[in-house]
Amino acid sequence: MLEAGGRSLARPPLLVIVGPTAVGKSAVGLEIAERLNGEIVSADSMQVYRGMDIGTAKATEDERARVRHHLLDVADPGEIFSVARYQELAQAAIEGITARGALAVMVGGTGLYVDAVVRGFLFPFEGRNDDIRQRLEQEANVVGSCTLHGRLREVDPRAAERIHPNDRRRIIRALEVHEVTGVPITELQRRHKGQSRYDTRQFGLTLPRDVLRERIDRRVDEMMSAGLLEEVRELVGGGYAPCFTAMQAIGYKELAAYLEGRTSLEEAVHTIKNETRKYAKRQMTWFRKNRDIEWVDISEYDEPEQVADEIITRLGEWPRGVDTGGDPA
Repeated sequence: MLEAGGRSLARPPLLVIVGPTAVGKSAVGLEIAERLNGEIVSADSMQVYRGMDIGTAKATEDERARVRHHLLDVADPGEIFSVARYQELAQAAIEGITARGALAVMVGGTGLYVDAVVRGFLFPFEGRNDDIRQRLEQEANVVGSCTLHGRLREVDPRAAERIHPNDRRRIIRALEVHEVTGVPITELQRRHKGQSRYDTRQFGLTLPRDVLRERIDRRVDEMMSAGLLEEVRELVGGGYAPCFTAMQAIGYKELAAYLEGRTSLEEAVHTIKNETRKYAKRQMTWFRKNRDIEWVDISEYDEPEQVADEIITRLGEWPRGVDTGGDPA
C-alpha cells in the first residue's frame, strides 16, 4: 500500500502517453500534467544522458519549471544505462510522485522502457557474462550485425522479430543470454512478468504518415538551427567516442561521422531525417502490438490543449484516490 494525499492506494495510478518521435507527445503530456497535478516521468532512452539536449528534444528549463520532470540527465554519455536501471529509477520516481498526492504521467517513445514499468519487462541479470559478450562483439566486428541476427533467429525467433538486424547491442545481449543460460531471452523476460503494480491508462498519439514525415524533417532542421552540430562537437571533444551507446543515437552518430570527415554535412542531415522516419515506423510497430493503448489521431485537433482535453475527457473519473484538482506539491 502507498499513501497518496493521506489516502491509501492499492495500486498507484500511472498515465502513459506514447507515440512516434516528433508526434507531439511532450506538449500534450505537459498540458495534461499541469491540469491534473501531475509530474512527468520521461520514457526516452536517450534523454537520460547529460549533455544530450537538442538532439533528444529534452524538456527545456521553462517546461521543467512548469511541471516537475523525472529521469532526465541521470547518466553520463559514457555510461551503460540498462533497462533494469531505468525500471528501478522510474518505479522510485512514481512512488515519490504518488506519495506527494500527485499523478505520475509517463511520456516517451521508448517502448521497452514503457513496458519495463507498465508490464514488468526486464532484461534479466542471470544471463550476464563479460567474456562471452566481448567475444560476440569482436565477432560482430568481423562478420557484421546481420550475420549475428541470423544466428539469433535460429535460437530465439521471437527476439529476432523484435530486434532490428542493425541493433548490434541488443543482438549481442540476446545471444549472450542464450549462450549463458540456454534459455531464450524472450522466455526469461516472460518469467519476469507479473501483474502490473500500477493502475494504468495508456494513450498513443498518431498522425497520418505524410504529416509525421513533414514534422520529422522540420524538427531535424530546427535542431540543426538550434545548435545540434555544436552539441555533438562538444561531446566528441569531451572524449565521448562514437562507439559509446549514447553516441549511437540518431543525429549524434551521423554528425560525428561528419566531424570525422566521413560524410558531408548535407548527407549527414539527410541521413538523420531518413533514420528518424525509420525509427518512427519501428516505434509504431511496437506500440500497435499493445492492445491497452487508446489511440488519438491528433491531426483532428489544432492545438496540444485540445488533445489534452480529449484525453482528460476519456479518463472520466480516473484516477480515484489522487488529488488532481490542486496545485502540485
